[in-house]
Amino acid sequence: MNEKAYRVMAGVGAGNIAIGIIVLTVGIVTGILMIVNGGRLLKRKSDLIF
Repeated sequence: MNEKAYRVMAGVGAGNIAIGIIVLTVGIVTGILMIVNGGRLLKRKSDLIF
């Protein structure tokens, strides 16, 4: 009985680590895209202001 519980916990732990890595990667990519787009806006600021 205990062995089955440990297998389930190991599977859940591995799934949580995988989801954490995916969320971390998406966050980093989103941050980089926001910085790049912000830089592009600052570069073209004179064109945007009337």
